Amino acid sequence: MSSSDLAVILPRVIIVSRRSLRKNKFVDFVGEYHLDLIVGYGAVPVIVPRVSGVHTLLKSFEPIHGVLLCEGEDIDPSLYEDEETSLSNEELEEIRRLHVSDTAIDKEKDTIELSLARICLERNIPYLGICRGSQVLNVACGGTLYQDIGKELARCCPDEKKVVHMDYENYDGHRHAVKIVEETPLHQWFEDSLKDDMEIQVNSYHHQGVKRLAQRFTPMAFSSDGLIEGFYDPDAYCPEEGKFIMGLQFHPERMRKADSDEFDYPGCTAAYKEFVKGVIAYQKKLNCATKVPKSLKLDKELEQKRNVIVRSFSLAKNLYAGGHNIRHLRESLRESDLKPGAEFLESNVALSLQQENRLMEMGATVRNASSYMERLKLNAKREKLARVVMGKMTIEQLSELNMFYNMMGQICSDMLEMKQLQNVSVDLL
Repeated sequence: MSSSDLAVILPRVIIVSRRSLRKNKFVDFVGEYHLDLIVGYGAVPVIVPRVSGVHTLLKSFEPIHGVLLCEGEDIDPSLYEDEETSLSNEELEEIRRLHVSDTAIDKEKDTIELSLARICLERNIPYLGICRGSQVLNVACGGTLYQDIGKELARCCPDEKKVVHMDYENYDGHRHAVKIVEETPLHQWFEDSLKDDMEIQVNSYHHQGVKRLAQRFTPMAFSSDGLIEGFYDPDAYCPEEGKFIMGLQFHPERMRKADSDEFDYPGCTAAYKEFVKGVIAYQKKLNCATKVPKSLKLDKELEQKRNVIVRSFSLAKNLYAGGHNIRHLRESLRESDLKPGAEFLESNVALSLQQENRLMEMGATVRNASSYMERLKLNAKREKLARVVMGKMTIEQLSELNMFYNMMGQICSDMLEMKQLQNVSVDLL
């Protein structure tokens, strides 16, 4: 396939299917409204089937340019354990009877979707969570949920502020008011429809919701009982730059007039439009970052020299990574095997003084592995201290720390590889 063909491939949005029992067998499905909007705005939906073991195969769905998570059953409460939850066994049983289709926990779907959410958070991949998808996003970042709004939130809410979040008798037609927070994306999208009270009417298909919002997020809308109906990460929101991390408790794609495809408000499709805009920008950014320079055409002598140097580096890498087998590795290597790589590092005078000193130290270390063993001991002490410190951190703090270092590690790896390619190319020419 030519580069011109690759350039027109549309970005890929991952969507996880929902499992349903039909005619005594399980069927996977995704709501058509989601698919229509994703395709309509210029991306391709890639459906991940909810089948056992798929969470171990997520790399097979790469490249991932965006993730949209939507409907599904309740998230396993053990994934966001909250000491303040005080529901009795009788209350839990009553909830199961009232919300039969939602309370059947699907642990495989939980695992798949939480894995995808964390991938997005680690790589800054655009993410849009609708209904359950917003709850998955909050849990992935250390937030918690109400196991049942009616039992937990409503009991401490004045009657005049109580909200019906699930109406089985008027499923698609039910609406309730939410107040939009100023200077947020929702405010921008629905601005032309807002009055002085800053409210819009939204649909509602849930008996659970965000209880404690993860620290990184900012609320965008509240219902009168205080429930958060929308949130986003302001530091990861700029669709033009490929940044979009957001959760909506309501379903804007289904906010349509009775017996019509006309939306309740012009802003209903904006979440999907801006999400796909972010997905397209992320794909472009990813393509630019992964472009590999064309291979140099070398004569036989230069090619032979390159192979010798590459082999020397490979042996040195094995020595560094040898761990407890380092003595065996030293005995099996000759100094002449490592010499070309060391000489190459030490003779690269085009580097800055700081780089040159570091590379000469690396060359010396290749010849004498004892200094490497000292570094291993020092690293072990540092690791022990780090484990003590991190053992005192909360789940949310650890999640934030993990995402930060994964991001920095990826950036460092990319820059290091690029600089090494540039240096090798200059030396060989």
